[in-house]
Amino acid sequence: MSQKEPDFWVLEYVTITQDPRTGLVVAIGGIDRAADILQRTGFLSAPGPRGDYHRLPHTLPFEEQRLKATAASHALLTAGHSVHLDPALNTLATPDGDRDAALRYLAQLAERTFAAKTSSEVAEVLTEIAAPVHGLLPLVREVVVRAWNAAIRQDAHGEEADPVARLGDTTDSLSHAAYLIRLARDHVGGTPREPAAPSLPPGPAQSPVARRR
Repeated sequence: MSQKEPDFWVLEYVTITQDPRTGLVVAIGGIDRAADILQRTGFLSAPGPRGDYHRLPHTLPFEEQRLKATAASHALLTAGHSVHLDPALNTLATPDGDRDAALRYLAQLAERTFAAKTSSEVAEVLTEIAAPVHGLLPLVREVVVRAWNAAIRQDAHGEEADPVARLGDTTDSLSHAAYLIRLARDHVGGTPREPAAPSLPPGPAQSPVARRR
């Protein structure tokens, strides 16, 4: 017995997006009730090659267009319509990716350091950088360890080339750098000095360069 395909009412599905050619923020699809909601939230009705569509005034600043597009999508959803809102227009979503968020975080650390007026404020920034588990340098070290192991697995010759081996060696340097930063933090913050950092292996396997020492 064949399974019947569900009905998909294309015209009841509203897509709100920015047209890449014209830059217009447009709403396509929907029935009359959706048109009423779009017009109440600032969209204008306009004729198109395949029927009427809705768009925002092109003179609006982009941030205001995003606000109106987001408001329209939520009004449509509340009224029971199916809506796709372009993520770039959604003011309630993260406007950029994880990489940009990380860059903002680093810039904020630099600003905090520049604006620091007490030794404890400087120590707080150094802790963010070098804390043993969640500090930036230990996290970077973990990424380098994984990249080093991945490079070994992907080596077509089945041997660890010297540059790849040296990549493994950098993990010791990162661990040592984090240790030195924590010493500086303890000195600036007036906290007891931590014990000497143990020598940490770069990962599950010992690098050939390290084995040759």
